[in-house]
Amino acid sequence: MGETRVALTPNVVPLLLNDGHEVLVEAGAGVRAHCVDARYAEAGVRIVGDAAALYAQADAIFRVQPPDSRVAEMMREGTICMGLLAPIAHADVMEILAQRQITSYALELIPRISRAQGMDALTSMATVAGYKAVVLAADRLGKMFPLMMTAAGTVAPAKVLVLGVGVAGLQAIATAKRLGARVTAFDPRAAVREQVQSLGASFLEMELGEDVEMSSGYAREQSDVFLRREQATIGEHLPEVDVVICAAQVFGKRAPVLITAEMVGQMRPGAVVVDLAAEQGGNCELTRSGYETDHGGVTIIAADNLPSLVPTDASQLYARNVVNLFRYLYPRDGNAPGSTDEIVQAAWVTRDGEIVNAAVRAALQQGATA
Repeated sequence: MGETRVALTPNVVPLLLNDGHEVLVEAGAGVRAHCVDARYAEAGVRIVGDAAALYAQADAIFRVQPPDSRVAEMMREGTICMGLLAPIAHADVMEILAQRQITSYALELIPRISRAQGMDALTSMATVAGYKAVVLAADRLGKMFPLMMTAAGTVAPAKVLVLGVGVAGLQAIATAKRLGARVTAFDPRAAVREQVQSLGASFLEMELGEDVEMSSGYAREQSDVFLRREQATIGEHLPEVDVVICAAQVFGKRAPVLITAEMVGQMRPGAVVVDLAAEQGGNCELTRSGYETDHGGVTIIAADNLPSLVPTDASQLYARNVVNLFRYLYPRDGNAPGSTDEIVQAAWVTRDGEIVNAAVRAALQQGATA
């Protein structure tokens, strides 16, 4: 899906200007997010004709998507680069950034700690994606979400199953409930049961037996035996479900396959699966990133980059995240956090001509070995 978000919105520009920075924006960069050049100019931004001219002048670059090798070569040496860099998947580009002495920070690596909440772009974008996934499902489903009692008869509420109760999953539950659906959620982490029930949804239980959560709060990659038990638990409920929102992901790993092709075959014709894990391989075996699939009357939607379908609000949230990180790292008073700071260490990818992120180094070494 084409990127429509912009990394800096006019409403946060004053924060940077008040810190004494000059702000440059590429002409037309925010048009698809409904941030036109005139609004930037009113906020005190200098509009630059194209990306090449911008990179030739900028000391710090805010991006949404990771740069490709061509863009990385365009950046001036010594530049600061911040964005959702997907550093492991783009390890070769990170190597170019290091060679060009560019200091880069990946917002998706921000630790989930209380003082970093304002910089946590993954949480912001997951909130948008969870909301939009339900709206997309409601649009494609051939029935209405809420219970309706009419003179012509009663319309039963749609049944929604949410797989994975992270930020996106919780927002999907809340949105589906607001639309009037009957919602059930599944997650192997029993600790999230209370959160699910607080939103008015039912929690689908399963027997555990493995440690399913890391200290960071993310789900842990599970064994094949455990995965088959998950599939069996979910499969018992699929024949009665109208919508499935797949939001189960393991940070830095392939998403677990929770719905097999055989399980899809047991679903009602007309049912809709929206797979938020599509870019990580998908929670549904039939998910094809970038495509919509029909299997026996069941629609499987690969929900790639859903925040781009809500560019206005997604950009506002993301811009606040990236500006908060920049101002934390480069404060006006000059009292920047040291290199041992937890946020700095987590977000750093390249600095001083080196790749300092261990996972990226490992990916490059693995690629060289292959």
